[in-house]
Amino acid sequence: MNLLRADFQELYRRHLCRHSQFALNVWHLTAVVGVYLALYGIVFALPGGEWIVGSVLAAYFLILAFNIPFKVLVANLALVGALLAVFLALPEVPVWVHVVLLLGWHRFQVLQHRIYNKSLDMSEFAEKYRKGFTLFALLAVYELPILLNFLLFDRRNKAAS
Repeated sequence: MNLLRADFQELYRRHLCRHSQFALNVWHLTAVVGVYLALYGIVFALPGGEWIVGSVLAAYFLILAFNIPFKVLVANLALVGALLAVFLALPEVPVWVHVVLLLGWHRFQVLQHRIYNKSLDMSEFAEKYRKGFTLFALLAVYELPILLNFLLFDRRNKAAS
């Protein structure tokens, strides 16, 4: 597992083992949108938050540019840009609200697996993608592109779900 040199198609195939249901992907995208908005709120509350967000997003898109299909990169850029515009248009709230929302959206995402529990054999990926911080970081970077790829560009797997 390498954050800077990820095999997007392999990550995507792994994702489909646990996330092959259309509704689960929609709810996960909803949760990811909530997480991004909450993270914006937390980081913008820090001194120099604008620079931090700009720097992190520049690094994020640079990493993605070398690892995901161009159409997915464009969709990801458009959504993240739209979310940033929405966040900046929202009224300011205390940072603790964003912390609570971050935890709530993450919990919401986890709970969706109780409702949408169809999964396939993941043993093909068990050795390479072991649970832990590295996998968490990898999925934190690539989850939004994976979800967008499924919902916008993968008609075959979307139709099968």
